Amino acid sequence: MKKPYYSVKEFFIDNFNEPLYKLPIDGGFTCPNRDGLKGYGGCAFCNEKGAGEHAFNGDILTQVKSGIEFAKNNKKANKFAVYFQNFSSTYKSANELEKLYETAFFADENIKALAVATRPDCIDEEKVKILKKFKTKGYVWCELGLQTSNDDIAKRYNRCYETAEFTKTVKLLNDNGIDVVAHIIVGLNGEDMSEVINTASFLANHNIKGVKIHSLFVLKGTKLEKEYLSGNYKPISREFYIKAVAEILSRLPEKIVVHRITGDGEKENLLAPIWTTEKKKNLNAIHNYMINNGITAGCKFKVE
Repeated sequence: MKKPYYSVKEFFIDNFNEPLYKLPIDGGFTCPNRDGLKGYGGCAFCNEKGAGEHAFNGDILTQVKSGIEFAKNNKKANKFAVYFQNFSSTYKSANELEKLYETAFFADENIKALAVATRPDCIDEEKVKILKKFKTKGYVWCELGLQTSNDDIAKRYNRCYETAEFTKTVKLLNDNGIDVVAHIIVGLNGEDMSEVINTASFLANHNIKGVKIHSLFVLKGTKLEKEYLSGNYKPISREFYIKAVAEILSRLPEKIVVHRITGDGEKENLLAPIWTTEKKKNLNAIHNYMINNGITAGCKFKVE
């Protein structure tokens, strides 16, 4: 049986002798489909926090120190990765980015990695050179929000860039030795299992190091909320999601680093699907499905 994944915990242990705890950092970014450059309102599933609900308040140093203190006291963590998570974390000038990344990355000697989440259309050669500079300090990776390889579906969610932009940006990052983690969402309106498989196959044709997968959340304060409440969007079932994850992982190259296969939407803002809050149950269901269907050996998704 094939083992197509390599857990992020395993990857960190192999490279740093122990797991790295990711410190979510809010760098004060926005997106080109929010500020009018390409559109307004952001992606239909994105709320006003831009996926950064776990970041601490304060300036960059305060966020880092607060995050380290929390991780040491509550997670028994010793080594860390600073993770610029909110919105498009390369959507500033190169000079501004260098200062932000440097402040966070050099805030503590136990910070061993820098992670930047962004959009493919917010990366250029100058910004990639900034990321490349920080490889002398530690490990650097860039997370690119793809969500789907289907441009028609992406337009419905106001993504505001063509899938070809992803391909171009992956090559640019590859050419400069920056690892790429692709972020995809399962359950977009108009997406059936064949589209999920198409997105997985699309990713398999790119040199990516890792993947993040989660289902589509209906969050309060988003355009998707209005679609859901009006009956124009029906969330996927747990069963569909479990099969989709298995289909995706079975098509990706062996040893790809799986950063996430479930999501952690804010419970107070989550309208649907409610089953996504049952993380342990979901992980165990994915584990059992993959084992029972002979998709992979040595699964470590199961939670006792």
